[in-house]
Amino acid sequence: MAIPRTERDTPIHFVLAGTLAMALPLVFVFLHVIDQPHLGASDGTYAATIAFGVLFALVAGFLFSSVAGYMAGLVGSSNNPISGVTIATILTASLLLLVLLGSQIDLQVNAERATAAAATAILIGAVVCCAAAIAGDNMQDLKTGHLVGATPYKQQIMQMVGVLTGALVLAPVLELLFNAYGLGGVFPREGMDPSQMLAAPQASLMQSVAQGVFARSLDWTIIGIGALIAVAIIVADQVLKARGSSFRMPVLAVAVGIYLPLELSVPIFVGGLVSYAAGRALGGRQESSRGLLFASGLITGEALVGILLAIPFALAQSTDVLRLVPDSFAPVAHALGVLVFLGFVYWLYRVART
Repeated sequence: MAIPRTERDTPIHFVLAGTLAMALPLVFVFLHVIDQPHLGASDGTYAATIAFGVLFALVAGFLFSSVAGYMAGLVGSSNNPISGVTIATILTASLLLLVLLGSQIDLQVNAERATAAAATAILIGAVVCCAAAIAGDNMQDLKTGHLVGATPYKQQIMQMVGVLTGALVLAPVLELLFNAYGLGGVFPREGMDPSQMLAAPQASLMQSVAQGVFARSLDWTIIGIGALIAVAIIVADQVLKARGSSFRMPVLAVAVGIYLPLELSVPIFVGGLVSYAAGRALGGRQESSRGLLFASGLITGEALVGILLAIPFALAQSTDVLRLVPDSFAPVAHALGVLVFLGFVYWLYRVART
């Protein structure tokens, strides 16, 4: 019996062969990034760390990709638990490295080895993070393709092309942003404006987890309290669901609001208020998809404008190269910024209630 065109996937033996083939560049990345002199090659610590890192990244990447793809396909890409699976991977990898290598990476005995081991755990988390993100994106692509009658294996081929293209483009873009703004508390040169720095809160959190394990300074009490809060939020959300309440408490959204910086949480909160107001204006019905598309365009546009502005900033080595208002008129500039923000809020509301 012939398989329908819309059910033809890439043969599984090709997928398995491709997975094993991708392990080779993964080994190269680990060899290039992980610090051999600090881990030491003579006692086998370096080789054991590389072998563990590659193997654990492949296994965890497979497992967490399944979770991320399932969640993205079931709920949507906005509920892809990338941060959660990445932090869980880094924490698990750090604890396993601590057990496998023991005192050889004890921060009190050899701080350089402990730092290199923490970098290994973060690198493992980066691999799993990319795998989970790609899984969620691919699931959405395949779901859309199914709705429009696409051929899965042709989509999968172009998804591979897309991943390769992204890998080639991503590094220069990140280098450009780092040179223009600074990233996560690190600046490429002295005298840069700290207020323009890209905060990278998730990266800072992952660094704290990895280093905390090897330094024996990770506060497990706080982690336990966070887990209990998450359980309480989930229970409260289920109670609200059972009562048919229109107000819900998704644990992922609450967690994001807790650890993101205030300057990032405020626009998310304002967007939620706009969505609620638009729904009320429509008589309790859900706001139109036009509002969602408009908000998505704002997010993408902000990212693209930030990258474009980074080019003159990096070339001039200053974020003031395009400044139009002098420091003496800073309050006026801030007031104009608030007015523009309020204008976009009103515009979004008008579009969402259409």
